[in-house]
Amino acid sequence: MREGIAIYQDRLKHYAKVEYKELPDVPAKGISPEVLKDREGDQFMKQMKPDDVVLLLDENGDSFSSRGFAEMLQRRMNSGAKQLVLIIGGAFGFSNAMYARANGKISFSKMTYSHEMIRLLLVEQLYRAHTILKGESYHHD
Repeated sequence: MREGIAIYQDRLKHYAKVEYKELPDVPAKGISPEVLKDREGDQFMKQMKPDDVVLLLDENGDSFSSRGFAEMLQRRMNSGAKQLVLIIGGAFGFSNAMYARANGKISFSKMTYSHEMIRLLLVEQLYRAHTILKGESYHHD
């Protein structure tokens, strides 16, 4: 998975400045899922700037085809946002503060994937979106 992520990160450099961050796990022993989500949310919030456009990967988010995802990214990029931040949450999802801060939610599926798999899917779809927007042949309708 990590090799695949690295391949797509390298390919994305041709299209956009992409920064990939993994935050350390919050110790979960002995705390409720709600407290865990709040602590994870605090970590995310410390990384964000006030003018960031934040999209959460959430099973209840909007679903897109690859072309629709590319078009949504283009609209977000054209809106003047300095930075688009896509966030994969913890095992229990996001805190209420994170939902309140978010500018949108994206669902890749109603199915549950490991964090490693969704990271790979996300970076591949970001690469695919950029090739779609450039009219390149990576994506076939």
